[in-house]
Amino acid sequence: MRPIDGAAPRERAINMPTGLLVAIGLLFAIQGIRSWLDDVTDLNLLVDLSFIPASWSAAFGWATPEEVVGAVGRDAADPQSAFRVAWAQFVTAEGRAYPWTWLSYAVLHGSWTHVALNGVWLAAFGTPVVRRVGGLRSLVLAAATAIGGATAQWIADPLSAQPMIGASASVSGFMAAAATFIFARRPESGMAAFQHLLPRRAGPDWSFLRHRSVLTFLAVWFAGNLLFGLIAVPLGIAEGAGIAWQAHIGGLVVGLLLFPFIDPGPAAEPPRGFGA
Repeated sequence: MRPIDGAAPRERAINMPTGLLVAIGLLFAIQGIRSWLDDVTDLNLLVDLSFIPASWSAAFGWATPEEVVGAVGRDAADPQSAFRVAWAQFVTAEGRAYPWTWLSYAVLHGSWTHVALNGVWLAAFGTPVVRRVGGLRSLVLAAATAIGGATAQWIADPLSAQPMIGASASVSGFMAAAATFIFARRPESGMAAFQHLLPRRAGPDWSFLRHRSVLTFLAVWFAGNLLFGLIAVPLGIAEGAGIAWQAHIGGLVVGLLLFPFIDPGPAAEPPRGFGA
């Protein structure tokens, strides 16, 4: 529609791809539904949809229920010990490893703060990714990074009976995907309008690994997660000991490795040196 009397066209209040906006809205809606559920129903939902490493270790025969209980620890002086032992026995029972949990855990969150933080970061980094590769490829990226996050958490802590939930692994994957092009040197502004005329790439483009800004972002991100996981949590500095920082790393690594294969962007410019 043309503007009337030379008025500027009306811009959207929320400048975000519709599909991404719907996805974030669904995360908030699911959290809202859970807040209305009674404790027993919500616990059943958590068991059915969360990713529990120990369940898969027991299902594949890589650990026995007794080993998982031993990892949880029995402590007569701890009033929560009996519950943790019973929980470990329950989640390692036969048939408790549900295949859909490799994805479904990502739509559940532990609190409104948890879902809000993931929603903000997903909006910030998901928007440029969705605009670049489209909704379908972004959905593939989200699923792959969720699986990557679950796999990393399982490898890092195979005897953990603690349910893992949250979209943080996928958010980390979108951060990695966005970093491959938003921090890299762009064409001069005079050529930006002609990007759609450039030939498409014949294969994945790894030239972003030569950009110092990209490598700096990734280094700071990795350092932050490692410091949090290896120092802050063990020392009790951070109360969020349940944060699955290994899953964050798994999601980022998968996003970094997968995105060049699904990015249909134009052929890269000749590199301009490491200082780009």
